[in-house]
Amino acid sequence: METKAKLLLAEDDENLGPLLKEYLIAKGYDTDLYSNGELAYEGFKKYKYSLCLLDIMMPKKDGISLARDIRLINQDIPVIFLTAKNLREDVIKGFKTGADDYITKPFSMEELILRIEAILRRTSQEGSSVEQAVYKLGRFTFDTRKQLLMNRDGETVKLTTKESELLKLLCNNANKVLDRNFALKTIWLDDNYFNARSMDVYITKLRKHLKEEPSVEIINVHGKGYKLIV
Repeated sequence: METKAKLLLAEDDENLGPLLKEYLIAKGYDTDLYSNGELAYEGFKKYKYSLCLLDIMMPKKDGISLARDIRLINQDIPVIFLTAKNLREDVIKGFKTGADDYITKPFSMEELILRIEAILRRTSQEGSSVEQAVYKLGRFTFDTRKQLLMNRDGETVKLTTKESELLKLLCNNANKVLDRNFALKTIWLDDNYFNARSMDVYITKLRKHLKEEPSVEIINVHGKGYKLIV
């Protein structure tokens, strides 16, 4: 079987971890399992991965701290959190570290595979040549492939995958209302409470990045979604 991608799996549950690893390998993903955050961090420094699956509650280094450290080495690597159902604040904290997605335990293996495939598809540059890659936003230039926001002075902000995807959707719908549920289902695959909260976090981040340009604004359209005014 052809290997689709190399995954880092950090999970301390002695039953779930090996089961997940076995399933991911069966689905064609070369997967390394680490039983705590410190081991996972050492492994990340040693090998090249396409995506990280991180349990939030882990010994020695929790998933959120691990994600933060991983992001210092590689800002672009997609991160999916595995989290218990009641850890709402942890999920919000996770998104603030730039996580791409989360999945709540217990979850179906099929759903996890769908989420992994969706993120890898979006972060891959294959087939993106037919899409508009660069947008002008006042004094800013937004390069979707490199996930860069540049101003005229040559200052550059490296966007996270989620920031880039959200800004691209807003650009594609510039001066029109971007429906909130459409954005959630396109980027997060689900319009539930956690994802809606995380999208609010990313909208706030994008506003911060664009605040120097008075001709560009992201406004809330009550009950509908957002509008990028250019």
